[in-house]
Amino acid sequence: MQVPLYQAKAEFFRMLGHPTRIRVLELLQHGPVPVRDLLADIEIEPSSLSQQLAVLRRAGIVVSIREGSTVRYALAGGDVAELLRAARRILTELLAGRNELLAELQQSDTPPPRVPAADQPSVASGSR
Repeated sequence: MQVPLYQAKAEFFRMLGHPTRIRVLELLQHGPVPVRDLLADIEIEPSSLSQQLAVLRRAGIVVSIREGSTVRYALAGGDVAELLRAARRILTELLAGRNELLAELQQSDTPPPRVPAADQPSVASGSR
């Protein structure tokens, strides 16, 4: 039985749903990057990076390129870079809308008038 398209999309986005994987993809947008450079930029344990790269490789999102003793990773296609650019545009629009709302709230937010201390009711303390 074939998986419905919406489910396949959900699994795809779930696979992308890890900060390290997103950071790796961002770093690979400009071309192949050696593993040592990924480690320096991301600052995680080598074993953790290896696990995340394996997930991306199994999904067909990245490819590994061996050059002598150096392993470089690259995006398997340009569509992933376009997806990341689209995500950036969407987030920019969302955050801009929130900033506009925040500014509007701040402009309309006037503090309540202060009641002089002499006019404030006193709190009586006593035994029950």
